[in-house]
Amino acid sequence: MSKMIFTADGVTKKFGGVTALDSVSMKIPKDSIFGLIGPNGAGKTTFFNTLTGLYQVDGGNFTFDDKPLNVKAPHEVAEVGIARTFQNIRLFGEMSVLENVMVGRHVRTKAGAFGAIFRPPSVRREEAETEARSRELLAYVGLERRAGEKSRTLAYGEQRRLEIARALATDPKLIALDEPAAGMNATETVELRKLIERIAKDGKTVLLIEHDMRLVMNVCHHIVVLDYGKKIADGTPAHIQKDAAVIKAYLGGAHGETK
Repeated sequence: MSKMIFTADGVTKKFGGVTALDSVSMKIPKDSIFGLIGPNGAGKTTFFNTLTGLYQVDGGNFTFDDKPLNVKAPHEVAEVGIARTFQNIRLFGEMSVLENVMVGRHVRTKAGAFGAIFRPPSVRREEAETEARSRELLAYVGLERRAGEKSRTLAYGEQRRLEIARALATDPKLIALDEPAAGMNATETVELRKLIERIAKDGKTVLLIEHDMRLVMNVCHHIVVLDYGKKIADGTPAHIQKDAAVIKAYLGGAHGETK
């Protein structure tokens, strides 16, 4: 049996009288590509936001890498080894492509205020290592030739890949991708699939929220389906495609996304 890198047990989140997550449980195997899907309003993004410290849960708990995950802020999540991207791309548009990746790398650096001001040899060495690693990641996502350009000049699909590179710069064990294929054309989606598969092959676990069902069914090893904050299905892509509750949820009409 595969080792579980992440477990959610009975996670509940409420906003006033609305229950966005209702006792949601799931187990994510190490080095897998795990899909989290559901119609609009299912609570997928709320789950991501509780996992990554943007929201605090009202019930239940998380376990990550065999330890309780009790984080109070997003930077703490990055420190323990979880990175994420967002539905809406959040890059520093006036910074270079390389600088955007280097920002992500700083969660693993040690230089404090003293080092930033006086820049002793150890700090200069760390800065050189940060730049070198950031350039490696740009090559990894196919953007090495754009390193010196401002990130706002990149095409949409390239910006998505840059955001993934910045997340990878934190050296995560688990990377959570929130609708990475949104707005991509067919060619860009194929390249994204290859990148996701490569990330998992290289020893990282991927948690994927995605509305592109072809991508999800082709790339994910296991899928959990949410609807109105509740888990309605849990299984392989082949199982999920035939599940009556899933079919009903998707054919029953969409409603506003619960945040």
